[in-house]
Amino acid sequence: MSQALVTANLPVPSVVGSLDAYIAAVHRIPVLSQDEEQALSRRYREENDLASARKLVMSHLRFVVHVARGYSGYGLQLADLIQEGNIGLMKAVKRFDPDQGVRLVSFAVHWIRAEMHEFILRNWRIVKVATTKAQRKLFFNLRKSKKRLGWMNAEEVRLVARDLGVPEATVREMESRLSGRDIGFEAPADADDDARPAPEAFLVDEGADPYQNVADADQADNQLEALSGALQTLDERSRDIIQRRWLNEQKATLQDLADEYGVSAERIRQVEANAMKKMRAAIAA
Repeated sequence: MSQALVTANLPVPSVVGSLDAYIAAVHRIPVLSQDEEQALSRRYREENDLASARKLVMSHLRFVVHVARGYSGYGLQLADLIQEGNIGLMKAVKRFDPDQGVRLVSFAVHWIRAEMHEFILRNWRIVKVATTKAQRKLFFNLRKSKKRLGWMNAEEVRLVARDLGVPEATVREMESRLSGRDIGFEAPADADDDARPAPEAFLVDEGADPYQNVADADQADNQLEALSGALQTLDERSRDIIQRRWLNEQKATLQDLADEYGVSAERIRQVEANAMKKMRAAIAA
């Protein structure tokens, strides 16, 4: 829909240049009256008139800017928030029903905010801070629900949980997430000696202990030598059965071996069990 709107015959505010120029341009676009909005909405809904849909979008771009400014405290670029909000506005125009008796702006605000919320949750932190429905609700309400700076006390947690309809544990968890910050795994190149060490400085690499690596290699060699010696204690048929049933890449079935040796599958199973018992005794000796 967005590409179609661009091709419709209506002046577009230039987005090349400063954000201030864009905002000034969208504020110069006339606001539609309710009758104009209804007529354009019906024309788009009934005739698929893209020019009407585009005019509806253009006349509400200033509202997207207004909503985006309300999310300036999340450290994201206002231009990016406006862009995401414009996508939500176009989705709202596509789904708007003029016969419901509400103005487009009242309907579109939910779509605009939904797109901005998704963008904020994707980009606010490297680690996702809100995954469940309750956490997403808290993410956008916890700051304005807090009465003071600093950690909330038990009474404040209880009140916020009651007001937002979420468990107290969820409030505490989200407060902890919002109070944290992302840090790089590696220390920056210009870090001074007094800076807090990066995680790479104190995380243990379990595979970097030379002593343990040598010990593990020796144990593997000893186990392989013991297995080889135990195999040599078996008769030729038992060794062949164990080799093909357990050690070869292509495992043979009991029936395959039974057909080859001309005995029953149960007899092959008994030979296998006896061979395993003998090998365990040889390894333990």
